[in-house]
Amino acid sequence: MKLPGISIAQKLLLAMALTLTIVSVPLLFLFDWQTWLSGLSLAMLVGAIILKLLTRNLFAGLQALESGLLNFKDSDFSTLLAYQNDDELGRLCQLYNQAAAQLRDEKQWIYQRELMLDKVLHSAPQALLLTDAQGIVVFSNHSAKALLNCEHNLEGMKLDKLAQQASPALHSALSEAVDGLFELHPEGVDKQTWHLSNGELLLNNQFHRLYIFKQLTRELNRQEVAVWKKVIRIISHELNNSLGPISSMLHSGKILANKLEEARLERVFSTIDERISHLTEFVQGYGKFAKLPAPKLNPVCLSQLLARLQSHWQFQCTQTGTLPPSRQLLADAAQLEQLLINLLKNAHESGSDPDGVGIEVDFADQHALLRVVDAGQGMSEHIMANALIPFYSTKSTGTGLGLALCREIVEAHHGQIHLKNRPQGGLCVEVRLPLSAV
Repeated sequence: MKLPGISIAQKLLLAMALTLTIVSVPLLFLFDWQTWLSGLSLAMLVGAIILKLLTRNLFAGLQALESGLLNFKDSDFSTLLAYQNDDELGRLCQLYNQAAAQLRDEKQWIYQRELMLDKVLHSAPQALLLTDAQGIVVFSNHSAKALLNCEHNLEGMKLDKLAQQASPALHSALSEAVDGLFELHPEGVDKQTWHLSNGELLLNNQFHRLYIFKQLTRELNRQEVAVWKKVIRIISHELNNSLGPISSMLHSGKILANKLEEARLERVFSTIDERISHLTEFVQGYGKFAKLPAPKLNPVCLSQLLARLQSHWQFQCTQTGTLPPSRQLLADAAQLEQLLINLLKNAHESGSDPDGVGIEVDFADQHALLRVVDAGQGMSEHIMANALIPFYSTKSTGTGLGLALCREIVEAHHGQIHLKNRPQGGLCVEVRLPLSAV
């Protein structure tokens, strides 16, 4: 027989009452009914008290076990049961405590892994977007917010709406959702090459789409420079192999010319000697670019470096910010000085008045900004797009390696270099170098 809504204690008391009633029925024939009823009531009261005393711990353990299971249902594994008796319920409570401890440890481990994964995803240079089957963003990292130029969180927004607010190239990439390369042209920054890869995955029995945007500008530039360096090394090797024997034969020819006392031969050999010296210097200049060593990073004081440069070059120096106390500039002082010398040389050769050449210094929380400015004619869009490419030069006697060497030095320091025309006329070369914690 099922008795819904009755607790175990009530069922035990009811069973005891029925038992006493059945046992006491034969006694009704020995005593009058009033005596029998009084004895039955007294027996039931004594039995209930004894039963309550015997089952008090049992009921408390069952209630604790019920509360613990409700906590399990709510994913709370912090509650342990205090029932420790050596009986079936005690062993059940002990098993519950072991399961709770194991689940609590596993939950903490999963939580720590989720924190680490979240930190890695938000710190990743790739822009990550995860959308559900309805095209609503359910996850985005900091790089994705920067790519879409959004200051607020992207979660909960429709991807179509975000794509409409993006640049045409990015809008096309998001709309077509086809893996491949595309270019962005942010204002005031050199063009950037990005690669999009996307695909579907199943999460919580629902299909989602993951978009991964990776900027390849630096990698493509690095591979391009590596190819140029290989070409330069091969050409330099061949030229050096030829210049050595030519110099030796020139020396022998000069000795023979002195014996013949022929003035025309002297002029010929002098001209050859001059061109050999020029070609040797030319090859050495290219070799400096092709064999640029890795920078030796040490703390650098910019004010001392700029003061040393001012003794050799004329320029105005202004500083609009201060270096944060917890930050320092780590760089190769010799390479940084060579970088600024090349930029100052270009500034003075731009046709600018010497008083219009200057270096502006500013500090952000994580970067040092160096701007070399002049008052020349600036650059056209075509020249600016190719100025950092090796061998590209608009000067009749230029090697095309000055700005390319500057870019190589800056990128070796994990920085960035940008060219832009100034509104008041002239060119601004902005160098952004990372600051390190003290």
